[in-house]
Formats: sequence, C-alpha cells, structure tokens
Amino acid sequence: MKKFLKSITLVEWLIWSISVISIIVFFFVFKNTQYLYLVDSLIGATALIFVSKGNPIGQFLTIIFSIFYGIISHSFNYYGEMITYLGMSAPIALWALISWLKNPYKGNKSQVKVNSLSKKEWCLFLTAAVVITVSFYFVLQALKNANLVISTVSVLTSFLAAYLTARRSRFYAIGYGANDIVLIIMWSMASYENITYLPMVICFVAFFVTDTYGFINWSIMNKKQKAGEIKNV
Repeated sequence: MKKFLKSITLVEWLIWSISVISIIVFFFVFKNTQYLYLVDSLIGATALIFVSKGNPIGQFLTIIFSIFYGIISHSFNYYGEMITYLGMSAPIALWALISWLKNPYKGNKSQVKVNSLSKKEWCLFLTAAVVITVSFYFVLQALKNANLVISTVSVLTSFLAAYLTARRSRFYAIGYGANDIVLIIMWSMASYENITYLPMVICFVAFFVTDTYGFINWSIMNKKQKAGEIKNV
C-alpha cells in the first residue's frame, strides 16, 4: 500500500483532489438528493486517474462507473448513453482490463505496455466507428432519444475512446476528451430543464482535465518505454 501511494504523483493528487472536492461541493450547493450521481462521479474521477497512469485498477472502476452511468442516463431518456455505456463501454472496459493485465510493462502490473496501432487497424477501426455511429442514429431516432444529434456524436466518441483504451493506445485520451466535451454539452442541456443534473456537468469538466493529463502522461510513458527497449537491445 505504501508503494502504491508513493506511485501517485503530486500532480495526480492535485487533479484528483480538486475534481473530487468540486463534484462534492456542487452536489450539495445545489441540494441534490440523487446520491447515485455523486457516487458515480467520484468513481469516475478516481478511475480516470488510474487510467491516466496505465494502471488496470482504472479499468475495473470504469466498469462500475459505466453501469451506474447507464442507469442515470435512462432517467433523462438518454437511451444512447444508456445503451452505449451498458452495451459497449462496460464490456470493452472488461476487455481492456484483461488486455492490460496480460500486457504489463516489464512485469510491472501497475503500468500497462503502451501499444501502437498499424495503419490497417486504424482504417478498419475508423470504418467500424462510422458504421456503428450511423446505425445508432437510426436506433436512437426510433427510441425517440432526447437531443438526438449530440447523443449520436457521443456514441461515436465513446466508441473511439473505449476501443483505443482496450488497444492500449495513448490516443485513448483524445477520444475521451472529445467525449467529455460532448457530455458537458448534453448534461448542460439536461441541467437547463432540471438543475439536479448539474453535478454531471461538473463531473465531465473534471474528467476533461484528467483526460488531458492522461494524454500527456501516456505520451511520456510511451517515450520512456521505447527508450528502455532501445537501451536493452
């Protein structure tokens, strides 16, 4: 435990602390009584710190976050979010957890080995993203999903982020960052109708900051790991 706590840097402690405090303060300031929102937001903020470090614990927490978030999304008729997180994000997070555990960097189970996708995989992946997004548009239209267009964009960014995370690509953070922006807009629209959803806006603002840090940290991890491999050759 002592070694584990030491592995978390001062910057990571600051990001996590500020995120958690902001989420809690806004929750109680607006007298929200939906404690599932609070619990899910705190789980998500914690999960992303571990994901930004390449630690598999982050994927385990992401699975829990996805289940709770799907339930919350259903309450505002965001069926796209519900289906995406329960039917796609949670299963892919499980895949990511298994993948990360199988690919530790030099036997260090607290840090995953960063992967680079081939040009062929990028093409197949982006093609699949387009097909999934178009298909979801019509499904959500049939379900009369609230805020159809922005919800469809959220499906796209969620798929991009989840797949890249499972494939151990540093670009996962760009996908999640884009998804954070979309969700900030979505829950801002929901908050306009019902102020109790405002904590979800704060939640995803905090997520965006953490994902930005995640991209920077994974880029540094990638360089260090490549340097280590060259040195050992």
